[in-house]
Amino acid sequence: MNEITSAIQIIPLEHYILLSIIMFSIGVLGVLFRRNTIVILMCIELMFNSVNLLLTAFAAYHSDLTGQVFVFFIMIVAAAEVAVGLSILVMMKRNVDSVDINQLNRLKW
Repeated sequence: MNEITSAIQIIPLEHYILLSIIMFSIGVLGVLFRRNTIVILMCIELMFNSVNLLLTAFAAYHSDLTGQVFVFFIMIVAAAEVAVGLSILVMMKRNVDSVDINQLNRLKW
């Protein structure tokens, strides 16, 4: 644990914060402005990963494992999100023959 913590602490915490902000912003912009369902799912995963990076960095700098435990829970939520998102995507492709998010209104009963 000491080798990993010291390797993470080589880079200043501000750099992790800046990288996480940039990654999260790219994810938010992708969700807001893209219409392809696959790209939206990838942007949501990017936002999850930016939070994971920040939690891991803070946990390493404060020598507390709580942040890393939260990372595991976020990874579980991300895996469930991918499973549900891909099943919705398959249903969209079968029913509408498109993965465009604007076509979702055709999936109503």
